[in-house]
Amino acid sequence: MHWILLRGLTREQSHWGEFPRLLADAFPEQHFHRVDLPGTGVHFNDPCPESIAAIRESVRHSVRHIPRPYSLLALSMGGMVALDWAQHALEGEIQNLVLINTSSGFSPPWHRMKPGAWPRIVRLLCRRELFDREADILRLSCNRPVSLQTMKHWYSIQRQRPVRRRTAWAQLKAAVAFRPLPDRPLTDALLLASEGDRIVHWKCSRVLEQRWQWTLKVHPSAGHDLPLDDPEWIIRQMKRWLPR
Repeated sequence: MHWILLRGLTREQSHWGEFPRLLADAFPEQHFHRVDLPGTGVHFNDPCPESIAAIRESVRHSVRHIPRPYSLLALSMGGMVALDWAQHALEGEIQNLVLINTSSGFSPPWHRMKPGAWPRIVRLLCRRELFDREADILRLSCNRPVSLQTMKHWYSIQRQRPVRRRTAWAQLKAAVAFRPLPDRPLTDALLLASEGDRIVHWKCSRVLEQRWQWTLKVHPSAGHDLPLDDPEWIIRQMKRWLPR
């Protein structure tokens, strides 16, 4: 099985840190592919579309060399792309769907982005000092202490493959406008949410659980960047859910 890993707003494949290696160790029969959204990572020079549907098609095009079917594991805005993909997939194209701290137009705006997060994120996107900006992003998205090494790593990523301001605003516009189709794309999906998320309310995942009778697991203390805060917890939930 080939897994496609999608990150969130202005983040790229290197921001996963050790998580892909931990996944590969936990599931040695599976293949995990970190894929960048347009305007980030290996595509940092490319323009970013202003809709989730167009971003989804760009991602599908970039993975056309990977054998189907796919399983999707996606965080935050990457989860919107993954959900939209599952709803527009060819028959049998998507086998498993794991969404982490994502949101959709099914939830109210004050849950999709908590009121206290809006001004901080706008200030971060406008901030010019790269190291301080990346350190503040980590402090906002993680609830566990972040090492100086991780801050330096994220700073290095932005120096090597800078995300343009126009990309950030295009992604924000796409995320704000995203509303899934009403029909359930898969019989089951695994929804992982963090009760301590200071950006997206965990109830955004509960809305999807209640609407489509999907499986929801809530971490009691982790932040928005659950793969950094507690990757082993994610792996435990996947091991329990995948044999369903």
